[in-house]
Amino acid sequence: MLDPRSLVSALRPFTKVNTGRSIGELAVTLVPFFALVLAMLVAVSSGYVLALVLVPVAGLLLLRTFIIQHDCGHGAFLGTRTGNDALGRALGVLTFTPYDCWRRSHALHHATTGNLDARGFGDVDTLTVREFRSRGPVRRVLYRIYRHPIFLFGFGPAYLFVLRHRLPIGLMREGKRYWISALATNLATGGVLAGLMVLFGIAATVLVVVPTLLFAATTGVWLFYVQHQFERAHWNGGEEWSFHEAALHGSSHLDLPQPLRWFTGNIGIHHVHHLASRIPFYRLPDVLAAYPQLRDLNRLTIGATFKPMTLALWDEDQRRLVSFRKAIGTSS
Repeated sequence: MLDPRSLVSALRPFTKVNTGRSIGELAVTLVPFFALVLAMLVAVSSGYVLALVLVPVAGLLLLRTFIIQHDCGHGAFLGTRTGNDALGRALGVLTFTPYDCWRRSHALHHATTGNLDARGFGDVDTLTVREFRSRGPVRRVLYRIYRHPIFLFGFGPAYLFVLRHRLPIGLMREGKRYWISALATNLATGGVLAGLMVLFGIAATVLVVVPTLLFAATTGVWLFYVQHQFERAHWNGGEEWSFHEAALHGSSHLDLPQPLRWFTGNIGIHHVHHLASRIPFYRLPDVLAAYPQLRDLNRLTIGATFKPMTLALWDEDQRRLVSFRKAIGTSS
């Protein structure tokens, strides 16, 4: 049986950054992304709206850009903190994500994953069965709406990346650093958009940028959801909660086929990432090769990701996520 604490020490060699490899990964992500977006802008501004068929590919490249930004936040992409932060902030202009704000909330997410007493930091709101039953009718309905797939994967991504990231929500009283991060990102992103509108027109810019961003955002939210919301996830409270246990057993291994594994920067190997977040994304497959027993731990395929979308409540007695129907059926 895997011992998470021992595994952390064993995985330390994989945390070494290969700067040349990192720069190469950045280049093969940004060059085709910029080229594709430019081609779509030129085509759409010239009346060839069919060029928007390329939006999914551009969206996936933008998602991969976010994964690189994500690694910068963990200090896992370049060799220095200064380099990681500078690159992360620059990429945040493209991903509509203020780097410093996101890095702080994401660090809290990592520090509290699977902790019933510390929910609400950079995660999907999750109630226990008992908590849901104790709520009044209105609050139950609101939670049902929030947990509905149409809301989570329809409204949710647009709200998060278009609206919420414009202000340091949740960090407004944590100092001016987060206000500067959010407002500076807004200013830089707005400048880029204004430049594109001058060159290619408002309509073409909106038609290309908005669908690309929303495709990337929706795919990213779906990834994040299935990485932590699955039937045999791991939640505990009080002294029973353990960071290492929650990191390894509370995160899934989303086993994606190529080329999706490449576009998502191997982030599906999420249980390893949560246990050792300083491992560069391009080294995560090396961990599975060295420790094959990790392959089947919390493994999900694309086909298996549909069921987790029906799960909404943590059953503390059964120690698993259950659906509303299941919770209501066992309430008697």
